[in-house]
Amino acid sequence: MGTEKLSVIIADDHTLFINGLRMLLQNEPDIEILDVAADGKELMGLLNTHSPQLILLDINMPGINGLEALKRIKAYHPKIKVIMLSTYNEEQLIEKAKAGGAYGYLFKNVDKTELLSAMHSVVEGGTYFPQKATEIAHNNFDEPDPFLKQFQLTKREMELLQLIKENYTNQQMADKLFLSIYTVETHRKNIMQKLHLKNPVELTKFILQYNL
Repeated sequence: MGTEKLSVIIADDHTLFINGLRMLLQNEPDIEILDVAADGKELMGLLNTHSPQLILLDINMPGINGLEALKRIKAYHPKIKVIMLSTYNEEQLIEKAKAGGAYGYLFKNVDKTELLSAMHSVVEGGTYFPQKATEIAHNNFDEPDPFLKQFQLTKREMELLQLIKENYTNQQMADKLFLSIYTVETHRKNIMQKLHLKNPVELTKFILQYNL
């Protein structure tokens, strides 16, 4: 994207959430928040004067809800990418968002790393959807893996460790996992920080030490 900032509008009817999201993103040097909207009607009005690359859109809003707003955005502003935000992990809603033309679907408890990864992935032409809701619900009740818990690694980061062990390049990992190269690089950086490693050689030694 060069020096061009990723321009964003956030639409959500919960003031605390929208303020928190705004604070989370406003210090990112490559992101510009153009405006915020409290409902679908206000959002559509903002699009008369703003042309964001991306909209973070709450699925459940009063009046014009997120799915209806998505339909209107696709009809009148087809170049704008949309990521739906939701507290619901219902497969039916995820499928409706996909069918409506959303490029991504994030839960509101998403961490900053995944949020930024999803945003960049979508703007770069990818999509970002969770696994099926039934799998999510099942995984939420699984006992945490002791190894993941010890080093605070996510399951995605463990996936990358396995591919690193198999000598995949960053681009090959991105292709295999349907992620952007930016997302893979971000995950690799986070892995190195969590494991307190300084370079790829130390990472290789770590993988061998723990027989990953």
